[in-house]
Amino acid sequence: MSLGAGIVLFVIGAILVFATDIQLDFINLDTVGYILMIAGVVGVILGLVVLMRRRSSVATTRSAVDPVSGERVTQSTSERDPLV
Repeated sequence: MSLGAGIVLFVIGAILVFATDIQLDFINLDTVGYILMIAGVVGVILGLVVLMRRRSSVATTRSAVDPVSGERVTQSTSERDPLV
């Protein structure tokens, strides 16, 4: 779930809880609103965790001159940070 979907769920839940005064016999809209708000908060938290994991990477570039042939050798590596 993305950050935007979590925010949308939270807003829809808040509208159902605080802005509507509709009484239905078969469903309690306040409970549905609170459930949507909780799902929205969980979605935002998960979205932030995934976003932070994507940004944790290490890029290393090494350049050296081969002593035998005299050529410049460049090596690039990219890997994820294992601590995150």
